[in-house]
Amino acid sequence: MPEMTPRRGSDPAEFDLVDFLPYLLNQAGEEASLAFQQVYKDRYGMLRTEWRVLFHLGRYGRMTAREIGMRSKMHKTKISRAVAKLEERRFLTRSRDLEDRRMEYLELTQAGARAYADLREVAREYDARLTAAFSSEDMAVVRRVLKRLAGFEDG
Repeated sequence: MPEMTPRRGSDPAEFDLVDFLPYLLNQAGEEASLAFQQVYKDRYGMLRTEWRVLFHLGRYGRMTAREIGMRSKMHKTKISRAVAKLEERRFLTRSRDLEDRRMEYLELTQAGARAYADLREVAREYDARLTAAFSSEDMAVVRRVLKRLAGFEDG
């Protein structure tokens, strides 16, 4: 990435977007996810939201779209589109709750479970390559801080 330098005549005390934490986190996240994104796109024709829905069902088992939304912090319309695409590819099934017909459970099919297992292994390998340049102590700090910022843990 090219070095970012302020334009001439700018006041160093001015706000610098490159040091703005939300911007930095977004840029780091995009950069870190690009190569992995290509894997699930090439192998399974998935978009990021579809991968994330697949991941949650693979990791936690049978869930509602609402539960996925609460865990993933994705908007319900994005989840709905992802569910429709995954169902179309026969990666998941939907079943209505017998007592509350408005509630629908999502569950991976065998094909979905195989795709999840495959991508989970690729993700583990990718994560290992991505973090190889850092010490385990540094990565423990980075993961702890990021989880805290994301609201995954309190302290």
